[in-house]
Amino acid sequence: MSVEIRGTVEEIIYKNEDNGYVIAVVDHDDMPVYIKGTIPFISEGESMIFRGHYVVHKTYGEQLEVESCEVITPSSVEDIERYLASGLVRGIGPATAHRIVEKFGDAALDVIQYNPERLTEVAGIGGSKAQVIAESFIDQRVVKNVMLFLQKYGISVVYGMKIYKLYGQEAIRLISENPYCLAEDIDGIGFKKADEIAQKMGVVKASPYRLSSGIKYVLHQYVGSGHTFIGKDQLTLLASEQLGVELATVEGVLSDMIIKGDVFFTTMQGQNVIFPTQLYEAEKGVFTQLLALNDAPYKLIEDNLEKLIESFEEEEGIALDTLQAEAIKHSVQNGVMVITGGPGTGKTTIIKGIIKLFETYNFSLMLAAPTGRAAKRMTEATHRESKTIHRLLEYAFVEGIGQGFNKNQDNPLVTDVVIIDELSMVDIVLMNHLLNAIPLGTRLILVGDADQLPSVGAGNVLGDIIRSEMIYTTWLEEIFRQGQESMIVTNAHRINRGEAPLLNEKNQDFYFIHRKSHKDIVETIRDLCFERLPDYYQVDPIKDIQVLSPMKNSDIGTLNLNRVLQERLNPKSGIKEEKVFPSRTYREGDKVMQVRNNYELSWQLANGTQGKGVYNGDIGLITLIDNKERVLEVLFDDGKRCLYTFDQLDDLILAYAATVHKSQGSEFRVVVMPISYGPPLLLSRNVLYTAITRAKELVVLVGDERYLHEMIRNNNNRERHSALGEFFRMYREELELLT
Repeated sequence: MSVEIRGTVEEIIYKNEDNGYVIAVVDHDDMPVYIKGTIPFISEGESMIFRGHYVVHKTYGEQLEVESCEVITPSSVEDIERYLASGLVRGIGPATAHRIVEKFGDAALDVIQYNPERLTEVAGIGGSKAQVIAESFIDQRVVKNVMLFLQKYGISVVYGMKIYKLYGQEAIRLISENPYCLAEDIDGIGFKKADEIAQKMGVVKASPYRLSSGIKYVLHQYVGSGHTFIGKDQLTLLASEQLGVELATVEGVLSDMIIKGDVFFTTMQGQNVIFPTQLYEAEKGVFTQLLALNDAPYKLIEDNLEKLIESFEEEEGIALDTLQAEAIKHSVQNGVMVITGGPGTGKTTIIKGIIKLFETYNFSLMLAAPTGRAAKRMTEATHRESKTIHRLLEYAFVEGIGQGFNKNQDNPLVTDVVIIDELSMVDIVLMNHLLNAIPLGTRLILVGDADQLPSVGAGNVLGDIIRSEMIYTTWLEEIFRQGQESMIVTNAHRINRGEAPLLNEKNQDFYFIHRKSHKDIVETIRDLCFERLPDYYQVDPIKDIQVLSPMKNSDIGTLNLNRVLQERLNPKSGIKEEKVFPSRTYREGDKVMQVRNNYELSWQLANGTQGKGVYNGDIGLITLIDNKERVLEVLFDDGKRCLYTFDQLDDLILAYAATVHKSQGSEFRVVVMPISYGPPLLLSRNVLYTAITRAKELVVLVGDERYLHEMIRNNNNRERHSALGEFFRMYREELELLT
């Protein structure tokens, strides 16, 4: 039976700052009542109304499980003084609270809210302190009202704070007018959650707000698979089905969105298509800028290039083959060029030769890669500084637009040559920002493996550029690295050609362990990482071994593998602090990965050097968890030591196991990978190829060999719908007509 009580919060026994869950004691008619539930921003000394039903707890006995609540404005002089003395309002302690109430009596709260300048009539309160008190009083009241309003619709405290920070005092009004603004403006609140809130508010299915937001949701779901556009008819059909409204209604709203510029409409190869506006602009921008860079005049090197290349060969003690030497020459002779090839084919050697050639003539160079780990590898290979593309473009807070790139067409990079490695990972939006910042006359050299997985973000940049035949491309096929002795390199190329790998060759570095069930696969991987590989190969089980899986949500996916490996490699201990969340636990000693670029997070090196910025894909170990201060420290592989507050931990995931996509741009001494059934999209040749090419010394595959061969056969990777290749095709046709 539902009940309602009124009372003052006497004591907060437990409070979870992350989700707002509280156990507290309330003074109700001079009797203590235990309450529990999600009650954001409850504070001792507050008068509140609680509604819910009684339950019995084995420790606390009878408790009121709170379903809803509201704050009561104190009215008596005693309650007002107690409220002000509670510490809820900045600038007021018990003594100041007493003086305020003594001066203004039961009108004290009205004075603070409506006539705060009168607070200066109280001894000890000056003008600036009166302003602090008034602002704090209003802020904490507004925040409570917003949080309690959002609580009714199942919005957590974490998201509630994001909403309040963005909308402020207008939050309730804006959400009441159009709850779908949450899907547009708040990271983490998607269309489905906003739609759920809207339905509770009584918003009708055919509301233009709902349909506009729903169409964007369907469109972004589609481009989330890597596409940059969708057929207009397909979009309207999908939206009609998912939103439960007539096709004609969807078409009408979509037409309005096209007129407003919310989405971009055009025709490609006779089909009407819809782009998110940003993606169309990015595709067009990349096409335009690549052509301009390729055709622009640049500083020439007139000397004998053969002699320069011979000098490089002597210094390195190597002999380049014809294709490698030609690639170095063409870096001088083209505004833009691409170097592509598999592992061991000499891409890094060519980069070093290009650097040597240009530096001989005092050309300035900038090197970059999409991720921190890829940039670090490039630095180690070339002995030149390499940055992430975001850092190269100085991604930071930009006045007037929020986070953005300081380097752009108005403030370009100043250099003669830009070299970008691991281009397969670069999506169309980032590529557009990069090209925006490269002035005409700068040479651009793009390096990547076209057979690896494409970018997580939308577009097919490397593939479209290569297929365009408009940008000079060097294809490398002959294997040099480790010669023919490495089965990792040999098998990578065999798999790429659709051939079965050579398994379990004696004294080699590529093994397959046969296991059928998921349970047996997981247990074998656990034992390999914990004991067998560390003992036999003298590798560190946490730092040197990386488990890679094609998927997250499966018995052999990263979520379960991380749980199992954490239990074995870093078990619960009385001497290790940990932070427990409903879905995950962080423990001192855990291996973790940063999953988004954070350019503001501070770090420090052992030598005292300080800076800012950690990047998507960076891996490290948790060295400290302080539950009292609510902070966690990570020591990353590159020596950076970073301190995270608990509300920043969504940026970190356990990394004993990682998805193959997350491993792109990285190298590990040992790679262990489960092989079994799963979604065909994830069991593909390029997933397998990408995974095994992450290993430097050893690959161990564990599972059912049938699915290994299925992955190799499955080369029908879903084609990405991207416009860059189409723009090149149309341009080439125009040139042919003119000639």
